[in-house]
Amino acid sequence: MEGSSSSSSSSLVSKSDGELEEMLDRMLTRLALCDDSKLESLVSNLLPLTISSLSSQSPTVRNKVLEILSHVNKRVKHQLEIGLPLLALWKLYTDPAAAPMVRNFAIVYVEMAFERAPVKEREEIAPSTLENVSKLPKQHQEIILRIAIKVIGECHASKISDDISAKYRSLITSQDKELFLDFCLHMLLYQPSSQGGGSSPGLSVFQVNRIMGKQVLKGDMLTRRKLGILNVIGTMDLPGESVYPLYMAASVDSQEPVAKRGEELLKKIASGTNLDDPKLINRLFLLFNGTTGTENVTPEHNVAPGNTSLKMKLMSGFCRSIAAANSFPATLQCIFGCMYGSGTTLRLKQMGMEFTVWVFKHGKIDQLKLMGPVILNAILKMLDGFTGSETDPLSRETKTFSFQAIGLIAQRLPQLFRETTEMAVRLFDALKLETQSLRSTIQEAIISLAAAYKDSPENILRELEVLLLANSLVEQNEARFCALRWATSLYNSQHCPSLYICMLSAADPKLDIREIALEGLFLKEEGRTIVANQDHKYPKFVEMLGYILKQQPKLLDSSEMRSQKLLFPSQVYLVMIKFLVKCFKLEMEESNTQAVGTEFLDSAQKLCLLLEHSLAFEGSAELHACAFKALVSVGSYLPEMVEVYFSRKIVWLRSLLSHTDLSARESVSRLLGMASCALSDAESCSLLSELISSVSQPQKLRFEAQHGVLSAVGFVSAHCLHRMPAVSEAVTQNAVKCLVDVVNLETAPLASVAMEALGHIGICGALPLLVNDSSPGTQVLEVLQERLSKLLSGDDIKSIQKIALSLGHLCLNETSSSHLKIALDLLFSLSRSKAEEILFAAGEALSFLWGGVPVTADMILKTNYTSLSTDSNFLMKEVKSLSDAKTDAEEDSRTITREIITAKLFDTLLYSSRKDERCAGTVWMLSLTMYCGQQPSIQLMLPKIQEAFSHLLGDQNELTQELASQGMSIIYELGDASMKQNLVDALVNTLTGTSKRKRAIKLVEESEVFQEGTIGESPTGGKISTYKELCNLANEMGQPDLIYKFMDLANHQASLNSKRGAAFGFSKIAKQAGDALRPHLRLLIPRLIRYQYDPDKNVQDAMAHIWKALIQDPKKAVDEHLNHILDDLLVQCGSRLWRSREASCLALADIIQGRKFDQVGEHLKKLWIAAFRAMDDIKETVRNAGDKLCRAVTSLTIRICDVTLTELSDAKKAMDIVLPFLLSEGIMSKVDSVRKAAIGVVMKLAKGAGVALRPHLSDLVCCMLESLSSLEDQGLNYVELHAANIGIETEKLENLRISISKGSPMWETLDLCINIVDIESLNQLIPRLTQLVRGGVGLNTRVGVASFISLLVQKVGTEIKPFTGMLLKLLFPVAKEEKSSAAKRAFSSACGIVLKYSSPSQARSLIEETAALHSGDRSSQIACASLFKSFSSTASDIMSSYQSAIVPAIFISRFEDEKQISSLFEEVWEDITSGERVTLQVFLQEIVNHICESMTSSSWASKKKSGKAICKLTEVLGESLSPHYKRLLQCLLNELPGRLWEGKDALLDALGALSVACHEVITKEDPTAPSTILSLICSACKKKLKKYRESAFSCLEKVIVAFGDPEFFHTVFPMLYEMCNTASIKTSTQVQAASDAVKTESENGEEGQVPLEKIMECVKSCIQVATIDDILSQKADLIHVLLISLSPGFLWTVKMSGISCVGKLCSKFQSLWTDSMDDLVPSDSTKFVHELYHSIVPKLLECIHTVKIAQFHVAASTCLLELIELCSTVSSFHPVEVDFKAEIDSLLELEKSEEAKSLLRKSRDAVAKLASLSK
Repeated sequence: MEGSSSSSSSSLVSKSDGELEEMLDRMLTRLALCDDSKLESLVSNLLPLTISSLSSQSPTVRNKVLEILSHVNKRVKHQLEIGLPLLALWKLYTDPAAAPMVRNFAIVYVEMAFERAPVKEREEIAPSTLENVSKLPKQHQEIILRIAIKVIGECHASKISDDISAKYRSLITSQDKELFLDFCLHMLLYQPSSQGGGSSPGLSVFQVNRIMGKQVLKGDMLTRRKLGILNVIGTMDLPGESVYPLYMAASVDSQEPVAKRGEELLKKIASGTNLDDPKLINRLFLLFNGTTGTENVTPEHNVAPGNTSLKMKLMSGFCRSIAAANSFPATLQCIFGCMYGSGTTLRLKQMGMEFTVWVFKHGKIDQLKLMGPVILNAILKMLDGFTGSETDPLSRETKTFSFQAIGLIAQRLPQLFRETTEMAVRLFDALKLETQSLRSTIQEAIISLAAAYKDSPENILRELEVLLLANSLVEQNEARFCALRWATSLYNSQHCPSLYICMLSAADPKLDIREIALEGLFLKEEGRTIVANQDHKYPKFVEMLGYILKQQPKLLDSSEMRSQKLLFPSQVYLVMIKFLVKCFKLEMEESNTQAVGTEFLDSAQKLCLLLEHSLAFEGSAELHACAFKALVSVGSYLPEMVEVYFSRKIVWLRSLLSHTDLSARESVSRLLGMASCALSDAESCSLLSELISSVSQPQKLRFEAQHGVLSAVGFVSAHCLHRMPAVSEAVTQNAVKCLVDVVNLETAPLASVAMEALGHIGICGALPLLVNDSSPGTQVLEVLQERLSKLLSGDDIKSIQKIALSLGHLCLNETSSSHLKIALDLLFSLSRSKAEEILFAAGEALSFLWGGVPVTADMILKTNYTSLSTDSNFLMKEVKSLSDAKTDAEEDSRTITREIITAKLFDTLLYSSRKDERCAGTVWMLSLTMYCGQQPSIQLMLPKIQEAFSHLLGDQNELTQELASQGMSIIYELGDASMKQNLVDALVNTLTGTSKRKRAIKLVEESEVFQEGTIGESPTGGKISTYKELCNLANEMGQPDLIYKFMDLANHQASLNSKRGAAFGFSKIAKQAGDALRPHLRLLIPRLIRYQYDPDKNVQDAMAHIWKALIQDPKKAVDEHLNHILDDLLVQCGSRLWRSREASCLALADIIQGRKFDQVGEHLKKLWIAAFRAMDDIKETVRNAGDKLCRAVTSLTIRICDVTLTELSDAKKAMDIVLPFLLSEGIMSKVDSVRKAAIGVVMKLAKGAGVALRPHLSDLVCCMLESLSSLEDQGLNYVELHAANIGIETEKLENLRISISKGSPMWETLDLCINIVDIESLNQLIPRLTQLVRGGVGLNTRVGVASFISLLVQKVGTEIKPFTGMLLKLLFPVAKEEKSSAAKRAFSSACGIVLKYSSPSQARSLIEETAALHSGDRSSQIACASLFKSFSSTASDIMSSYQSAIVPAIFISRFEDEKQISSLFEEVWEDITSGERVTLQVFLQEIVNHICESMTSSSWASKKKSGKAICKLTEVLGESLSPHYKRLLQCLLNELPGRLWEGKDALLDALGALSVACHEVITKEDPTAPSTILSLICSACKKKLKKYRESAFSCLEKVIVAFGDPEFFHTVFPMLYEMCNTASIKTSTQVQAASDAVKTESENGEEGQVPLEKIMECVKSCIQVATIDDILSQKADLIHVLLISLSPGFLWTVKMSGISCVGKLCSKFQSLWTDSMDDLVPSDSTKFVHELYHSIVPKLLECIHTVKIAQFHVAASTCLLELIELCSTVSSFHPVEVDFKAEIDSLLELEKSEEAKSLLRKSRDAVAKLASLSK
């Protein structure tokens, strides 16, 4: 059609206008004369030609054309079935040479043609219409796009074919795509308006008219078009940016199918769409905002904003687009549209605020500067519009986003806020007023806002101070938190108001607020920023105190009665005091207390007043203690001021001596002592006397008061002695005497306080002699020695500490050697103390006795000094000593004291056999070195001290070790260069185990060799730790030499302890001696690594300290020394010491991680050996470490053997090392954990090693197969052996075992091995598999090897052919002889798969051998069935070539007696046959031959199977068996005579079945054959074996009926009659049961006796074939037989057979009368009927009465009716008198069966009729 139209068009060009007019006229005529039926074909040719004629300029021609077109329009307008030539019109339209008028008319008719075209044609052409659509005129574009969309809606609403979608995809690269997508978007946006007309949301009026045209779009049509658009666009593979707006519009459509489809497509492309594409975002904003408000847009083209649903959908996209956040002014318009636009909703407002947060977070700063202020004002306006508390979730979310937005804009545009505090006030107010759910958001916003005020003007910052202070006190904890955060972040650390806020917040109930407050005050790392260019971080003391007092002037109020009220909680006071004291100290240290101004002194006095104020009664004890200490601290810097100040408050201070807090009492005592310095001598003596008298008075004070007074006595006395000139000695003597009395008389706590006071006095000078009446003067310690000895041996640790320290203080200025000796003896008596605190206190005392302690009397008396240990580093601190200038006598006494101390330490304590004494010596030696290290005497002893500390590094006591190592580090600091080098060498030797022998310690009986519990208990349960106990144990065991082994263990323990102790010291020295240690790294690093994993946590920590100090780059150091490390660790893995083995395993586990093959290759096997050995270690912790090492080595091995992660060459080398070891030593190990680990590794290796595994494939496969059984749970074997006894089927258990094994890692590994087998691997693998088939043991292994062979052959395919002969010869005997059915099936399956690839000769041989198995023993038969089943499923094509040998064997084997075997062959039979009858017909000859062979075999079972097979053949084939009957019959006739054997009855069944199937051909070919058969069967009926006789009678019945020879009656019936008589006689001699219904067959089931019903069935068949004359000739015997069967002595089933015979007689005689209706019936027949009637009817009625079985009643009633009806027929010729009506009526009354009742009624009626006939 296209060709004709184009040729016609070209011919028009050559025609003149006249010719055209004439032609058009003819066309019009033809058109007018054309019928509607032919109009379509005419128009198809006419219309394109007519329209093309419009190219003519002749008006006449054009008029004629218009006339034709008008006629066409009228004719086709209402007949839509008339088609138009769509293709021709479209070609005419797209012709480049076509005139404009032609194209204008053509497009109109194209539109009409599309409406009339078939669906397929429209579907094909529509995509092509879109090509170059962008180049067409606007009006034409709209028409074509509407056409395309209409077709899309009609054809593709449900689906689109691939070829059509391909056509649409061609638009992707063209410029028409955008035009098409825009039109589709407008269509998807369009929603019909209920009012009609106007624009749709998201569209302009012009766009609506453009997509609608003249057609109204609504309902289902619109839905289909939208679905079609989505389906088409979904297949066009367009970028997400192009289609995102379309899917977005569709997803919110009002029609559910469109929305659902749109949502699906939107989810599909969402992840791949770039939402930051500017073009996409502009399109989306246009959908959201429309063009409302845009200049120069006509109303018709004004795009309306999208509907609410679309806006909400778009907002979700905007909140993920950074481009959307930076599209000013569209972004601003969008936000305002959400907040204040017409029709906005709460949800839109919420989303608008969420978008605002996004914009403030991601917007560019230059755009934010434009938008930020506007949006911020809008947010504030909206917040003002909300009520106090919104319950609506959307309102809450909107407010949440609003506050978030404020916080973000504060970060981005801080300049908007810093000029005014309005926003801060608003947010703090909101924090107090808004609901709890909003407060966290507001809190974040406030914290963000703080940065905005960072650089605010001073006036703003001052306003904020007021705001923050106010909010720090409000109820809402969020407001307090924010106020505090602002205070710490907004202001610097010297800003007093913010610090004051921190102080107030220190007692806040919220923990986080308290912590921030403390950070802000004490400038922790997380606290406020530090002010630049400042020397210190704290504010000026004067300023800080002044601000506090300005805020609370009442802080200066106080009274001596301490009745003032506290203005703050105690915690606030505590923090305030500590902070003020810190500021005070820093400022005093900076000014060096030299130039203190008046202002500062004034502030210091005010601080004292503040501290007095804080001492109010209501304050806590902690606060009071802190305040008193603060006063002492002030006094330590400004002693004169404090002394004068408190000299006026002596009474007040004395009242505070009984304070409940210990620390407070001691501080008050110090203050009282300081105050006494400002008093006159007389006043001081008076004060002291008063204190002494209060102690000495008879009435005892309470403990607190006594403690306070005693302390005060000490301090006041010391100051009196210390002043220049000193007060009179008598005053001091009184004080000393008072204190001595207290020591002697009071308890330990008070005695220790008195001793402490004596010590304070002794610091200022030698104690005076005690003078009394009896003696002129006695040393204080001589008096107190006995008492102090008792106190020091007590258990009050704190008291002993004080006493020990006081002894040091007391003897500081003492020159008396006896006095000093007493003090030393008392201190040395503490050497066995186990309390660390006591030892350290004694060490300090010895330091005072030694001399040169860097403290002064003022430091002890006028500061908060407690002890040397609590002060700073005395080694580095230069402090004037207590005794710089000494007299000769003093120096001599000091020298003697030092010698005594030295001798005691080095000769007794440090090398003592008692660990507690060694510990004491270590503590004291360390104290002397630490506190007196700068003394020349100590300097000279440093080598000796170093030796002692080195020795003590190996001590059992951890404290001793740690202190010794600490002493080493102190010596290192004190020593010179040579000493430092010697020290480093000694420590290295100790760590590496090469140190020289330590100084020997003599053992005594009580010397502790081991810590208690280290080596257990003695046999009697006692402890074993001392040397004596060890010797006793060795003697008791009869092994005296055992003591040497014990001592060896003890030496090892000491060695380990030395290493640990050395580590403590080493870690402190290493940083200073880094260069000196470099040469030793090679030896140190392996041991350091190992010791870091030592079981002892202390050793770990110590070595870790060394490691950090010594090694700057651990990774580099380990890499450099890796081989040495691995060698050392591997050696130690075999150490005899469990801790070394454990540590080495753990270290190896960590150090090998991430290593490459070239780093660990040479150690790989040793690593595995070490791991497996550790996993079998005797100690559990070592085993756990071994497990960890095994996991690490596993990970390493798998990685370096994985060809995807390691070079192939390295992977192969690693595999060569690891796999043989794992297979030989791992999987075969006797240790369960080792076996499991090895199997797991091998399986993982198989997964990742790939081709690198091939060289080891044979070993791996065989090992895995053997492991299937060797690693099986032995309990399953036990269960299988006893399965029969516990009622479990063996086969089910076997299947369970196999199923478990196939789920094991071994089988998974085998699966992986199959995937990498190649030809070379086969050459090694097959011989190993054959060995395993022959010699493998265990069910799982045997099934596994068979299954593996099957899978292997399937994998390699034809490559197995060279090995098929060997495999078949191997597998077939195994499948035959295997006893396990599961294994037999597996090997059979393997045989079948190998058979598939075997040669023809191999296949023939195998199949023949398999077929021969069917006649073997049970195992062979099962093997035969299994093999054939396997062959049929895997090699059916090969098996089909040998069907003639297979089918007969399978067919006959189906009839095996054993159910299992027969069912197996039955399954095989179903597999190989498509239809049983067809198969039997095809292979009948072979089957018959096979049956005859089996029949003639000597096996009775074979004969029996043959008989059953013949039965089956006759059943299926019937007469089709006739050609082969002779052979089968002959075989049966030959086998039936002779002796009986079990199963011979099957031959009788076969003979009967064959006679039934082939009776015609038997009779035809040999008339004598039936008689022969009958004779043979009759003889069989006389055999004595019951089952055989039953079969004989069944066969007899079939033969009689089959041949139908009347002569059989005379042959058979006499025999049957005789048998019935015999049965009757035997029955009559038995005791009759009460009812026949309860008789059982067993009562008549004697051996040799056949049930009478069998005989009666034969009688029935005789009656069936006999003639009337034959029956009449035997009528008496026949009636007799029938009466016997109905007699009471037989079962109801016998009676049923008799009734059946009667029925057969009735029907036979009834047909006689029916056939002879017109003839005379012989009188003998009539008589026989009468006799039958009179004989049988009474018996029937009796049977119905006696037998209570419904089925029998129905049969008997039927027979009764037939007899009566027969008699009625006879009576019509020869009437007879009968009357059984009464009997039948009586039976009717008793009958329950409705069917029987009906029959009896009919019988009654028939009897009545019969009676009427007789009359």
